[in-house]
Amino acid sequence: MTDALRDLIAKRKKETDTVILAHTYQPPEIIELADITGDSFALAKAAAKLPNKRIIMCGVRFMAESVKILAPEKQVILPAPDAGCGMARMIKPEEITAWKEQHPDAVVCAYINTTAATKAVCDVCVTSSSALRIVGKLDAEEILFLPDRNLGGWIAAQCPDKKMTLWNGYCPVHDTLTEEQVLQAKNDHPGALLAVHPECREEVVRHADMAGSTAEIIDFAIKADKPVIIGTERGVADTLTKKYPDKEFYYLCPETLTCPDMKYISPELLLQAINGEAGETIEMDEELRLKAKKSIDRMLELG
Repeated sequence: MTDALRDLIAKRKKETDTVILAHTYQPPEIIELADITGDSFALAKAAAKLPNKRIIMCGVRFMAESVKILAPEKQVILPAPDAGCGMARMIKPEEITAWKEQHPDAVVCAYINTTAATKAVCDVCVTSSSALRIVGKLDAEEILFLPDRNLGGWIAAQCPDKKMTLWNGYCPVHDTLTEEQVLQAKNDHPGALLAVHPECREEVVRHADMAGSTAEIIDFAIKADKPVIIGTERGVADTLTKKYPDKEFYYLCPETLTCPDMKYISPELLLQAINGEAGETIEMDEELRLKAKKSIDRMLELG
């Protein structure tokens, strides 16, 4: 990225009263240009408090929807309309309705990595950092957890008093990581700690020194007194390596742990979105927004 492009983006951003949000998995050059970076729900909460009326969400569609749910008065722009989430596409609202009919007394718990339409037919949302706390507080014998079977299984193992019924969905990136790849990485970097996301399979997570959300992995890696193998989307390791050059971070299978949907946005496309020449403005029916917001409000209440 040239200095001229960087300066032009800053100029146009100021002229259009635009704030740029970027998920941690975005390419380093987008992270550099962002006003606020973080995980999906942290970005949505931050956006709702901003005075600016125009938000560009550098991430995937469900993240832009989350911003719109919490900040309906703002213009929310997704620079790459095709940027979606494979996990979020693995369940449809009508499937949840049928599932609930089979389990009428269960609480339906949705991972934040879901569409607004999915959230609208669920009882409560969770993030990977709040899931254990919230599930532990739910006053229900049975919990239907969707859509990620890996995150759900990780929670179930730590909440033995809950009957967890899991949807058979998964993150197409994290789920591909194998136990053999993890053991090879540990062998290649003896003495290094391993931090992974609980969207990984159980046979991967069992070898980790810590498992947690993106923010928790970053915090662990920064504070560790040993080298750390980063077992989540490679954007995390990209950012850590650039920001903390004096610390040792190792990529865990960067080819495997790369989300293509998170790499669609370039500085050039970002500039076009600021100028109104590219991207999609997220529109949402008010009834749908309010229904989806109920599950988020419940998460905030319990989390």
